[in-house]
Amino acid sequence: MSTPITGISSMATRLLLADLASAYQQQFQVPVQFESLGGVEAAKKVQQGEAVDLVVLASDAIDKLMAGGFLLPASRRDLVQSSVAIAVRAGAALPDVSSEAALRASVLAARSIGYSTGPSGTALIQLFERWGLGETLKDRLVQARPGVPVGSLVVQGEVELGFQQLSELKDLPGITLLGGMPPGLEIVTTFTGAVRVGAAQADAAQAVLDFMSAPAQTALKERHGMEAAEA
Repeated sequence: MSTPITGISSMATRLLLADLASAYQQQFQVPVQFESLGGVEAAKKVQQGEAVDLVVLASDAIDKLMAGGFLLPASRRDLVQSSVAIAVRAGAALPDVSSEAALRASVLAARSIGYSTGPSGTALIQLFERWGLGETLKDRLVQARPGVPVGSLVVQGEVELGFQQLSELKDLPGITLLGGMPPGLEIVTTFTGAVRVGAAQADAAQAVLDFMSAPAQTALKERHGMEAAEA
């Protein structure tokens, strides 16, 4: 067996990357191992010289790392697009989130609202601000700690209404998935991979990224509640 290709990623893609890594290993007999943690912490580790071959994060984080000289520009591959969904605790009343007006009313009625770190959480807060609800909601907002799924806060009753990537919520027991954001309010994050400057196995890592971004992996991505990134 070859030396493992190592990677670091945010939590939102951890299950998908595990399946893609397994598929790559089965086909090429080359192991691929990812460490998944909060996106902010993952980016810090790369900046501090974490000796990994691959980095998979939200595209804006990848762009910042690339601008800082930590990633090889030509290695960049968009892998998936992941949409935000909404959930409540299993057995709870089901608020209406089918339209912008309905979602706004449901957010106003919620005693607590959970959201994630990273770009999707930032976009959600910007939406609340655009609605003029920043001050009204500020004491009800609960940001999940890095690496902690919003869904777990919903299950534990810490938040009444939770917003996070569909891939993080879709198979979580103890919640009811209300669906995605209503039309016109979609929050979609593109997750991108790149090879670290100075990677021990740069060429092999690039081959992994090419495999993961290929159209042949679309069905697997859809099973995880994500879409293949547009070319």
